[in-house]
Amino acid sequence: MAPRSIDITVPSLDGRRALVTGGSDGIGLRIATRLAAAGAELVLPVRNQEKGERAASGIRSAVPTATVTVLPLDLSSLDSVATLGETLRENGRPIHLLINNAGVMTPPNRQVTADGFELQFGTNHLGHFALVAHLLPLLRAGDARVTSQVSVAANERSINWADPNWEQTYNGMTAYSQSKIAFGLFGLELDRRSEAAGWGITSNLSHPGIAPTSLLAARPELGRSRDTVGVRMIRWGSARGIIVGTPETAALPALHAATSPEARRARLYGPRGIGHLGGAPAEQPMYSRLRSQEEAARVWQLSEELTGVAFPRHDATARS
Repeated sequence: MAPRSIDITVPSLDGRRALVTGGSDGIGLRIATRLAAAGAELVLPVRNQEKGERAASGIRSAVPTATVTVLPLDLSSLDSVATLGETLRENGRPIHLLINNAGVMTPPNRQVTADGFELQFGTNHLGHFALVAHLLPLLRAGDARVTSQVSVAANERSINWADPNWEQTYNGMTAYSQSKIAFGLFGLELDRRSEAAGWGITSNLSHPGIAPTSLLAARPELGRSRDTVGVRMIRWGSARGIIVGTPETAALPALHAATSPEARRARLYGPRGIGHLGGAPAEQPMYSRLRSQEEAARVWQLSEELTGVAFPRHDATARS
């Protein structure tokens, strides 16, 4: 049995500027290509410049009219995040869509970012937190929609408040869940603060379900020399249309959340199939771990303290 074809309509994005993290391969590349096909001007911030240029070339081949700018970004380095923010602010162009898609998953042994944070917490959450802060003037200028990609893992486990950087103990999947819970809480708190302060930004969440992507594949730089058993099983099911999705369908929830007129602020979008692991995108019940406004405010405060990056705090920051 082959997987059945599933797709959505992406509305015209002519005249709009979109930034996608993790857009050089996998789900992110599919998202970026679809945005370009809808007329968006793309900004692809990438860690590997050569890989990013190959991705941009592929997008231009698929969409001859595409405008794609490749810029350096390492989300595991706060200096790199700040540099990208400065570059784009100097450019001065509003950003209308931001899809926070990049991430790392389950290195078997604890690794740290350039700033000493546990790699998954530092990359998946703190790097994106700092990126949004640095881009805030451009997001406000564009009345932007920000879509942050979480995971089904955000509905499991909890935040290790006593040791968020896992210096005492470490389990790859538990730390991954924490990074996605923190990231989801941030995305929802961003929407609340924007609405309260008049920033003009709307923020929602998406998750891709389960699909055969590079997250669980062999990644020697993460200490994973071969594909996990899990990713081999996912590939088998995906190729046969059994429960899980494909890389193409896994891109759809973020596309829907970021572009559809029907997608709402402060909501979660993911596949509608069995266990929300595959299928067409739809709004889903908010994960229990993401419902506490108190924990969201606590994540926000912790993130500002750890990154040294602060968002505006006063109503005077609201646009006139």
